[in-house]
Formats: sequence, structure tokens, C-alpha cells
Amino acid sequence: MHSDMTSNSGDYPLLARQVSSILEGERDLTANASQFSALVYSTIPDLNWAGFYLLRPGKKGDAQELLVGPFQGKVACARIPLGRGVCGTSAQERRTIVVADVHAFDGHIACDSASNAEIVIPLIKDGQLYGVFDIDSPLLDRFSEEDRVGLEAMVKAFLDATDMH
Repeated sequence: MHSDMTSNSGDYPLLARQVSSILEGERDLTANASQFSALVYSTIPDLNWAGFYLLRPGKKGDAQELLVGPFQGKVACARIPLGRGVCGTSAQERRTIVVADVHAFDGHIACDSASNAEIVIPLIKDGQLYGVFDIDSPLLDRFSEEDRVGLEAMVKAFLDATDMH
């Protein structure tokens, strides 16, 4: 265990450049989301889930909901209604949400009981919401302001490189 404050953080400027490099020449959503999830999961320490929930029509064709997309980690919740849990709230409010203790988040949806902290970044491109990128950690208070800024930059690099349709 490192004693410095950034021991849990990645080198985000380097990681954002790696995203652009890895996704260069490929525009497909599934391919890029798969590669992005693998990069985040394998390079940022102390994670137990990293992946996408993509905005889709509801099962009955009514309201939109989030459907699990490419990810790394244990089996996850398949569908999340907008406004429910951290992912649904992030999507509905179109803002990044950092949760130090998911058990204290009202309405948290526990897909993996080992998860204790979470960060969810909305996928917004050209003013359109496409879903969220969700990261879970078994450590309480895992995600700092540095993580939020760095991960948002990585998600922006993903969105810039990807056709979201």
C-alpha cells in the first residue's frame, strides 16, 4: 500500500491518450465499448466492475431504460429504469455521480454485494444521452475528485472515437 494520496488513481492523461490510440480507426460502439471497459478494468486499481449501460426502449416499448452493455466484472443487473439507483439517477440528471458508500445512497441497486463505492459518468454526445459508464469498487470512498476528472476525460475520448448509434 502506498502512503501518498494518489495511490488509487491512474495516470489519467496517459490513459486518455491510450483510449484514443486503442480506438483509433474503429468507430463501432460494441467494439469500442468492449475495449474501453477492458482498459479501465485492467489499468485502474481496486475495481470490481467497469462497464456500460446503454439507453434503450423499455421492454414494453414505453419509457426508456438502461440496458447492460459491454463490461468487465461479475454478472450485473440487466435493466435499470431511469431515475433508479446510481446509474439511473446519473442518466436522468445527466451528471457524474460519485458515491463514497453505496449502502448510504438512497435507492442503490445492489447488483454485486461486494461493491462499496461507485462512480457513474453519463454518455452525452452532441447533446444526446446514450447511457452511462459505471465503475464499482470494493473499497469505501474509492473515487476522488482526481478520479472523476480523469475518468470524465477518458469517457470523452471514448465518445469522440465512437459512433454512438
